[in-house]
Amino acid sequence: MKENKDNKPLKKEEYEKKIKELEDKVESLDNSWKRALADYKNLEKRTAEEKESFLSFVKIQVLESFLPFFDNLEKLEEHSKDEGLKITLKDLQRVLNLMGVQEIEAEGKDFDPNTMEAIEMTEGEKNKVLKIHQKGYLLNGNLLRPAKVAVGQEKQEEK
Repeated sequence: MKENKDNKPLKKEEYEKKIKELEDKVESLDNSWKRALADYKNLEKRTAEEKESFLSFVKIQVLESFLPFFDNLEKLEEHSKDEGLKITLKDLQRVLNLMGVQEIEAEGKDFDPNTMEAIEMTEGEKNKVLKIHQKGYLLNGNLLRPAKVAVGQEKQEEK
């Protein structure tokens, strides 16, 4: 039989008290472990979200820097009969599409201030895009660059 500090045998109540203390300690440690595990899972989730956000930011920066070069190649294609350039542009367009970049369809459509920037108003059908000055693009459905367009307006009568 166990003895206490005074070398006297422990009573049933003392055993029960000791068991209760140990059960409370086990419960406390179990709760601490569960909290630590939840904190770790939250940290992993937050780290993954931050990583995804950073990669998205970098992707946007790279694409915004790249688009002017792509525009220039498309303008060059308009004045060139070079088949290699046409193939290169087609491949670049395919890669952009794989990255989630989509061209904003604007010509002949109603003007949409969410995806287009009117830089010219000309005589024509009211609020219709008559000409695209610079193509616009979406990245995974979000605006990357607005299309710069000429928008039609009704002819104003001279007074």
